[in-house]
Order: sequence, then structure tokens, then C-alpha cells
Amino acid sequence: MSAGEARRLGVVEAFTAVVNQCPSGAVQSVARNALEALKRDGSQALPEQAFLVLSAARGWRGPMATRVKEALEAFLAQHEQEAG
Repeated sequence: MSAGEARRLGVVEAFTAVVNQCPSGAVQSVARNALEALKRDGSQALPEQAFLVLSAARGWRGPMATRVKEALEAFLAQHEQEAG
């Protein structure tokens, strides 16, 4: 499967990809904190944590970075549409 044909990541998968693949320790820390917030607060924490991880990962480049950002942007857009 090529990168263009790859399925969209889930939000938790995106956070985990950041922790495991992003070269920035600061961005990894934001993603680790997001995963901890989900454990502590449940799914209600998803929108805020997705926004924080997306914001932190803005400077990350590469195929996985693109997939992560697309997944988080799509999740946030859907959440905003459903809330609005």
C-alpha cells in the first residue's frame, strides 16, 4: 500500500505515531501527555488533545507527519461540524 492509498490513522494511532516516530522530544512529550489525558479523562479529552498535538507537530515533516496531521485535522473538522 502506498502512502497515498494508506488508510487514515485514528486519533490515538496518530498520538502513538508522534511518540514513536517524531524526532522532536518536545512534540513527543505533548503526544505522551495526550495519551495520559485520554487514560485519565476518557474520550471527552480527544478534541483538546488532538488540537494540542496537531499544534505541536506543525514543524514535523515527512510521510508519517503528513498522515498524522491529516488524521488530526479531519478529526477536528468532524468534531467541529458535529458540535456546531
